Amino acid sequence: MPERQSSRKDAIRNREAVLAAADVLFTHRESPEEVTMADVAAAAGVGKGTLFRAFGDRAGLLRALYEARLEPIRQAVETGPPPLGPATPPRDRVPALLDAILCFKLDNRRLALALEEGGSSSPYQAEHYERWHRLLRAVLEQIPGLTDGDFTTHALLAATRADLVEHLAGEGRTSRERMRAQLANFATRVLAPGPCKG
Repeated sequence: MPERQSSRKDAIRNREAVLAAADVLFTHRESPEEVTMADVAAAAGVGKGTLFRAFGDRAGLLRALYEARLEPIRQAVETGPPPLGPATPPRDRVPALLDAILCFKLDNRRLALALEEGGSSSPYQAEHYERWHRLLRAVLEQIPGLTDGDFTTHALLAATRADLVEHLAGEGRTSRERMRAQLANFATRVLAPGPCKG
């Protein structure tokens, strides 16, 4: 039994070391593609086999790191106070949620880009995308008169895609505050009551 507990502690310690090493590497490398599993294993002081056993592959490592960084936002959304928490009126909560996603992606540009570009499956089938979509759609459906919540949710989330954020933020094209203001304005117009004007 003590041997099993020691093994479990080693696995937890190794996982934390790998996530910390990956965090540093993805933060400081110019391009996400530059970070390899071998780089992460070496920086964490573990063998590549340990890395693959813990995370499966590079995409698994990216997802785990993304989730670890996202945890404070998840907590705020699930149980926190307004403007992110569940007690917030829907028309206020949707822009706040979109702002939280945008700020998270701005703060984690390389990681978000690597995760959204990685793998062969559609980014719309990624677990993190489905979670945001489910949440935003549920909030949108609380707004009287708003129709086609599924499409509206996809359209709003499209404004926070990592490749768009990277394009706008790259080379100082658009400042953080301007991007936040533009997104808030877009969300407000989408949620405005009344018929669509075209």
